[in-house]
Amino acid sequence: FEAVEKKLGGLDALINNAGIAGPTGGVDEIDPTDWRRCIDICLTGQFLCARRAVPLIKAAGGGSIVSMSSAAGRHGYAFRTPYSAAKFGVIGFTQSLAKELGPHAIRVNAILPGIIEGPRIEGVISARAKQVGISHEEMTGRYLQNISLRRMTSPYDVASMVAFLLSDAGINISGQSLGVDGNVETL
Repeated sequence: FEAVEKKLGGLDALINNAGIAGPTGGVDEIDPTDWRRCIDICLTGQFLCARRAVPLIKAAGGGSIVSMSSAAGRHGYAFRTPYSAAKFGVIGFTQSLAKELGPHAIRVNAILPGIIEGPRIEGVISARAKQVGISHEEMTGRYLQNISLRRMTSPYDVASMVAFLLSDAGINISGQSLGVDGNVETL
């Protein structure tokens, strides 16, 4: 953050996007080390970034923080308990920061992406398919059945929401958890 301040002269926005998929398994199967790693990266990582960014954003006279949570932070996610717990935590962190930083003209929101196209979800689907004993394609179909629009979310869908929240168009939006997920019905 010192390099950011030195090179850019300050900071008025933070995209808080720390996360990993975490382990897949029943709560009685998950190694506590894997649990801690998921919580540390997905939740504590966002705290650590905000902790360093907030003084710079305050010095800039305000700005915006957009934190990445997940649809799993709203619905819960069987066999992905560490990830879901961390992403629920991001929502609470976001709401608390919005109240704390609002008087400093800092907006804080969370985006809750659904199933994002790409290698990360492909790994999650493969692990779950193996666990249940079905094909990757069949498990993908099951995932899509739980989304009203029946499509995975594009990274560009999420980027567009981030751009909106950072812009003046989002000037009066704070403390919100906004789904960009095709209307995930359940996980």
